[in-house]
Amino acid sequence: MRVLVLVAPGQGAQTPGFLTPWLELPGAAERVAGWSDAIGLDLAHYGTNADADEIRDTAVAQPLLVAAGLLSASALGSPSAFGAVAGHSVGEITAAAHAGVLTESEALSFVRTRGLAMAEAAAVTETGMAAVLGGDRDVVVAHLERLGLTPANINGAGQIVAAGTMEQIAALEAEKPDGSMKVVALKVAGAFHTHHMTPAVAALQKATEALAPADPTVKYVSNRDGLVVDKGADVVARLVGQVANPVRWDLCMETFAELGVTGIIELSPGGTLTGLAKRALKGVPSVALKTPDDLDKAAALIAAQAA
Repeated sequence: MRVLVLVAPGQGAQTPGFLTPWLELPGAAERVAGWSDAIGLDLAHYGTNADADEIRDTAVAQPLLVAAGLLSASALGSPSAFGAVAGHSVGEITAAAHAGVLTESEALSFVRTRGLAMAEAAAVTETGMAAVLGGDRDVVVAHLERLGLTPANINGAGQIVAAGTMEQIAALEAEKPDGSMKVVALKVAGAFHTHHMTPAVAALQKATEALAPADPTVKYVSNRDGLVVDKGADVVARLVGQVANPVRWDLCMETFAELGVTGIIELSPGGTLTGLAKRALKGVPSVALKTPDDLDKAAALIAAQAA
């Protein structure tokens, strides 16, 4: 049995102008205009003309990423081609929509609330995130904890993202863990998936009252612990708690392997998660949707999986 997995990237994957070619697809500009009106944010402007600093804003980046994910997912065709779906951080909202747990309008409304609430929480203290590349996982985690940092994203493939105050990040840059190759500061506006985001949880919990989640139509792999979640209400509960708890993408990839993954497609703006998969799931073919030009490669992979 072949298992094709669809994955959606998280915050930090966005780059200036990345939405431009996707808006040229039939009906895309009209869909994005409708979403923009619904959530009070000009997604087309931010995805085409805004600079890196503007789209670094959490309240902008998160809805923009979900919109791009929804556009690229619909361009792939039927969700039935995929045996499992997962998202990294805010990408879980895109994954939930693709799995039928949320409607597109629910996903965008929810992510708008998420982005605003997390931006407000991030404004309380100057915080940030940095990726530690290489090194033994236990050694890296212990080093981070000594510095007062949280291992906010344990991504596998030799990558752990630390989060905390800017002073703590500076201490990490000055003293990287034994065995690691380098520390790279990330273009995000806060210490996501840590206790610094706790104030956002209540706002998201309130927002769930407007949702009517359905059970997933494909296997939904949660990045909280890599488990397959089969109830829509449980998926939503995890989306709420996830903002203040670490992402375990390493466990998601372990689950992909246990499911027998034979192919991976990453939604726009793709590249980050397929890069991790190439190191952790060696030999599994993958396609990252960076522009619509990549849709033909994705279609070929889907066809090969179905053959």
